[in-house]
Parts: sequence; structure tokens; C-alpha cells
Amino acid sequence: MALLEPEERELVAFIYDAIPTEDRGELTADDILLVLDLMDDYLEEQGLLREDPKTGEMEYLEGDVDETEQLNYVLAGVKEEGRPITGVQIQLIQDAELQFGIEKGYYEEE
Repeated sequence: MALLEPEERELVAFIYDAIPTEDRGELTADDILLVLDLMDDYLEEQGLLREDPKTGEMEYLEGDVDETEQLNYVLAGVKEEGRPITGVQIQLIQDAELQFGIEKGYYEEE
């Protein structure tokens, strides 16, 4: 696994632990990072994520995410990378990332 910031390590561990063992299969921390990166790539393409030119920080912008479209985008990306990550695993990663964000106060519960 690449060198990560402490919060990124916490996020990956949270997601990994949130995925039931029977659904986890051979999923690795690197697989989780790949899915998270692809999720962000999708948001960037949709204009919902951009780098702040002053701070260099990535900022999420207001807007709706088509979860089915995002799932299909991520599925295509993991296939292109040759990783055997399933749609169910991607959905579980998406759900756990959202829960992590809610618990940290980054997102509001709907």
C-alpha cells in the first residue's frame, strides 16, 4: 500500500472493516484505494471535485451524484486495471466511505 496520510489510513481501515468477511474476498487496501481514486475521478469529470488553486486542496462541490453512473464508471476503471473487484464490493466501499464521512462530519445524513 502506498504511503498514506493518517486520515487516509483511517479511512481505508474503516472501509475494510465495514465490509463483511464473506463479501471481502481477496479485496486489498490497494483495491480500496483504487476504487476511492476512481470515485474521485468520476466526481472530477462531473465537475463536483476540483483543486483549489490557492491552497492546492481538493474540494467537493455541491451537486448530485448519479450512483449508478458512478458505479459503472468505477467498474470500467477496475476492469481496465485488471483487478477482480465486484460491483457488490464497490457498492460496499461507496457505502462505507459515505458512513465514514458522516461520522467525521464531512457529509450530512440524507
